[in-house]
Amino acid sequence: MVKIGEETGVHVKVKPHSKFKEIYLVMLEDGAQRLATRNLTPSLTVYGERLIRFKSVEYRVWDAFRSKLAAAILKGVETVPIEPSSKVLYLGAASGTTASHVSDIVGESGHVYCVEFASRSIRDLVNNVAAYRTNISPLLEDARLPEKYAMFISGKVDTIYCDVAQPEQAKLLADNADVFLKPSGWVMLAVKAQSIDVTMDPNAVYQQEAKVLRNRGFDVKEVVRLEPFDKAHAMIVAQRS
Repeated sequence: MVKIGEETGVHVKVKPHSKFKEIYLVMLEDGAQRLATRNLTPSLTVYGERLIRFKSVEYRVWDAFRSKLAAAILKGVETVPIEPSSKVLYLGAASGTTASHVSDIVGESGHVYCVEFASRSIRDLVNNVAAYRTNISPLLEDARLPEKYAMFISGKVDTIYCDVAQPEQAKLLADNADVFLKPSGWVMLAVKAQSIDVTMDPNAVYQQEAKVLRNRGFDVKEVVRLEPFDKAHAMIVAQRS
């Protein structure tokens, strides 16, 4: 079902993020600041997000409590290796909340390959997001088995974004990188500590997953905790050495 959003924007200001291309900061009427992306599908929303028009351009407010990528940006991550024209492999795309903002960022000249295992989530992704965005390819596949969907991905990708609830998250990401990632390409791993080991301290889990990536040939650039947006989560940003 198409979701038509109500556009509001009186007394609202939008400015480009100082570090990241096609990511914006919105100053709302009450002085609160939010992230936003330029809407690739004007008037349409994905998850009920607010639409704002500023200087004849429509933006989608990006909810950091519903997107770990937005949370990482607000928590001060130094590198977001997703930009206009990027080819991104998104593992664990769910119903497309964050993937839709990634689609906004990479634009029509970029592409987002969305792997999701849950049939209900992929149905929502197809019906609410991919049907209106030509730069998204939804794939109903298991991210633990990259060889099964290799035929659907054209060439190598610039970045892999991974947000899966699996015990071996870093291994899964590295296995996909071996198949799909360009030399010197980047990865972003949203670590869910409780999916890996509920008995371990979350910081120990983050370091364990970072070590897995280092052992698989990555230079881990940063580990950013995502509280208060997501409890016991962190974003790991790494580059293939």
